[in-house]
Amino acid sequence: MLFYEPLFLTIFPAVYAFYLLASGASAKKAALLGTSTLFYLWGEPLFVLVLFASAAIDHALSFYLSDPAPARTRRLALAAGVANNLGILIVYKYADFLADNINAVLAPAGAGRIALLHLALPIGVSFVVFEKITYLVDTYRGVSRPAASFADYCLFVLFFPKLLAGPILKYHEMKHQIAAPPAIRWSDFQTGFLRFARGLGRKLLIADPLGSFVSQIFAADPATLSAGHAWLGLACFTLQIYFDFAGYSDMAIGLARMFGFRLKENFNAPYIAQSMTEFWRRWHISLTTWIRDYLYVPLGGNQRGGARTYFNLWVCFLASGLWHGASWNFILWGAYNGLFLTLDRLFLRDAMARCGRTIATAITLFIVMIGWAIFRSDSPAHLVSFLSALGGRSQGAAALEIPAEVPFTLILGVFISLLPATRLYGPLAHAHEMRTLLRGTTVAALVVIYVLAIARAVTVPFQPFIYFRF
Repeated sequence: MLFYEPLFLTIFPAVYAFYLLASGASAKKAALLGTSTLFYLWGEPLFVLVLFASAAIDHALSFYLSDPAPARTRRLALAAGVANNLGILIVYKYADFLADNINAVLAPAGAGRIALLHLALPIGVSFVVFEKITYLVDTYRGVSRPAASFADYCLFVLFFPKLLAGPILKYHEMKHQIAAPPAIRWSDFQTGFLRFARGLGRKLLIADPLGSFVSQIFAADPATLSAGHAWLGLACFTLQIYFDFAGYSDMAIGLARMFGFRLKENFNAPYIAQSMTEFWRRWHISLTTWIRDYLYVPLGGNQRGGARTYFNLWVCFLASGLWHGASWNFILWGAYNGLFLTLDRLFLRDAMARCGRTIATAITLFIVMIGWAIFRSDSPAHLVSFLSALGGRSQGAAALEIPAEVPFTLILGVFISLLPATRLYGPLAHAHEMRTLLRGTTVAALVVIYVLAIARAVTVPFQPFIYFRF
């Protein structure tokens, strides 16, 4: 169920009213858990059972992860818990990819083929699995204690605002809000609703109009694209993926705030970054910090010399690529980012700093855009042809019509993404930003955006969030 579907918008006021009327922490938790379960059950009626079974295993193992359990028992419990969760990803997300590649290798030898499972990828499975692993590892490290009850842990796993596409949460950062749901103030509803409206506008008024044109460009044979069409399509995708994903994060953070919950920011104006290192501190922050805390640091981080640091960076971003999907283009995209993060440490970041802010930002954005070409391409062969089109080496014979809304939407997206003056679109984390947001003109603008976005949702076929696939 999408947040802007008429069904959700019809049901949500009743759900919200029921939550407000619930008396006491236990009743509020039960209301939220029931709502979250039904929300996921609507889209994944079978996988929700797998999720509950896996959560029960996590919760049971967590009591063997902390003192006074013996060290060996704790290590075995952690290994079992991580294997339980990675097993879900392997079966649902990677099994057919592995089987396809093994079959391709063995085919010349005439070996039998491995049968494919053809399982549908559950929505948001990668986000859920990473959060569940976080709970286990933090309990093992002593950062957190086991959840007070199975219901508390299930609410952390299934909390519906963030369930489908993050941000990726850590249990120890949420446990107090889950144990005693915060009291809801009028300012929470105001802030949450306006944040939700902002996200709705980002998704439906910017990402989706651009996405329609992007689909045409990447569905066409790259050999028939002119350089202009290829670059326009790539520019549109660069904005689409940002406003699509940041829009979902806004909606998730806004909905959570309406219930009194505070979620961490997931984006911070990534396209004004002046190096790839800075870009990854601003883009999908919850994933970047997860990789740092649960993969990069355990591998040794930057504490074992330069060569090991570069190796760790590559491993982490190859894992990030695989997390995004079981496809070679995602693996190449991860390797590409690992390469430029390594080059940043070697010389690139310092060299760009000497070029000045504008040039450094332009170079970084160019590197990011080529990365998005890798990310969006269907296969390595498609990527090579598309990069050739970007370089003006294609025939350029495709008859593609540019929709009238694309130029305006593109200009608007660039303005919002790149100009620091657009404070409305930055994180709303501080009191002075809150006061700015609640000024009458800003509120009126966001209400208008909300109405326009809903009108588009009703009249134009929806496009699912890009990150629902992950």
